[in-house]
Amino acid sequence: MTVVAPGRRVTLHWTLAIEGGPVVDSTEGEEPMTITLGDGTLHERFENVIEGLATGARAVFYLSGAEVFGAYDPANVHTMPRSDFPADMALEEGHVVGFTTPAGDELAGTVQRLGPDAVEMDFNHPLCSRNLTFRVEILEVAT
Repeated sequence: MTVVAPGRRVTLHWTLAIEGGPVVDSTEGEEPMTITLGDGTLHERFENVIEGLATGARAVFYLSGAEVFGAYDPANVHTMPRSDFPADMALEEGHVVGFTTPAGDELAGTVQRLGPDAVEMDFNHPLCSRNLTFRVEILEVAT
């Protein structure tokens, strides 16, 4: 029996949900995902938990957001001048705003507080403080 292992091609369906809450992302009802384990398509922590599963396996894993996306870091919360945002951008608490860093990387931040002249942005991953449920179905493992 061929099992999920580094370098093997794996076709799977997966669902990531907040534990006891809504689905965050899923391939269910869509085309399954095909990856080569270790190629970085799936987050390393998700790859680790499916390693050793065989074709036909279904599994549920309970993970903390911190072990997947890193621990919450208060230093990642920054107050920015409102003038740093386009004047016509409608900002609301809880909304995610995309930024491009000077190095060209994409970075998302969540609006925490709005003031007349300042916006408090949280650049921690939005799931880092949540408990997560990761469900997988291994459709095929190729050598």
